Amino acid sequence: MTEQDLDDIDFLPEDDDAIAEDSQDVNRKFEHYRFTADKGQSLLRIDKFLSVRIEGISRNRIQQAAEADCILVNGRPVSSNYKVKPLDVISIVMDRPRRELEIIPENIPLDIVYEDDCLMVINKPAGMVVHPGHGNYTGTLVNAVAFHLNRNNIDSPDDPRLGLVHRIDKDTSGLLLVAKTPEAKTNLSGQFFRKETKRVYAALVWGNPADDRGTVEGYIGRDPNDRMRMRVFPDGDRGKPAITHFCVLERFGYVTLVRCRLETGRTHQIRVHMKYAGHPLFNDERYGGNEILRGTHFAKYRQFVSNCFALCPRQCLHAQTLGFVHPATGEALYFESDVPDDMLSVIDRWRTYCRVER
Repeated sequence: MTEQDLDDIDFLPEDDDAIAEDSQDVNRKFEHYRFTADKGQSLLRIDKFLSVRIEGISRNRIQQAAEADCILVNGRPVSSNYKVKPLDVISIVMDRPRRELEIIPENIPLDIVYEDDCLMVINKPAGMVVHPGHGNYTGTLVNAVAFHLNRNNIDSPDDPRLGLVHRIDKDTSGLLLVAKTPEAKTNLSGQFFRKETKRVYAALVWGNPADDRGTVEGYIGRDPNDRMRMRVFPDGDRGKPAITHFCVLERFGYVTLVRCRLETGRTHQIRVHMKYAGHPLFNDERYGGNEILRGTHFAKYRQFVSNCFALCPRQCLHAQTLGFVHPATGEALYFESDVPDDMLSVIDRWRTYCRVER
């Protein structure tokens, strides 16, 4: 069982009829999270206290929880401006039990680039969800890994027997690292934490960057107006530090092929940073890249872009290279994955269009 992102929880009962069926439990609350403040805890608003302890949660969402009497301190509901004191016991409670999550092994083909006794490198196709979660409980890469490794009785994608070291978005293709032992997972996770891994992505973005190379920095956190999106904040109060380096590979006038190197690994980092830099990923629906952001208004051009969207119906982003040190041998390993056909088709279309325009 994972500690679900609080944003995936509705602070109202799921079904009024279900409550009516069990009137004895109408006032019963189920604890989902519990935190105890340190002895040296300074006075701090509880919404700030919780926002740094639950990854990806917005303070707005925490405030909603407080308004619904779902945040308790020492057993009593508090408002979102309550100041946490030393040794306070903070609980988040709901009207229903936590959802039990079972990882069911499924015989789903995997494109395994490399495998040994310690780890495996998988080339994930676009469209495959990495791990079970809100709305996707089967058919994920983790379900496939559980079958491949013959792992049973697992109730969390973070279980060390599965060894999921990092994640990429559903509609992003490319290389993913999986540890096969708890020791390997600890070692590899440490490399990611210390920024010792090498991760490079190929991306097609809207616009024509002014410079051939650049760096995008900014604190990334969940957008308070849309919990499905992330955004860049001016300081660390609302997000975590993130750094993306990019260089131009090929320019097509209205779009540009770039290579992005991650220095950190935040949710949607490249997608958010490139939008922040004024260059959203081509056909990235969540961040506005599925609109015609550059070019002409002529019908022929609009049809051309529409055809490109149809060829690659996802954000044009591919995790192309992955480098790390083997946890057992100490050998530096480096893997590369070819850009998939859907992205290549769009790139070739733009390359041809660019030549014709000239």
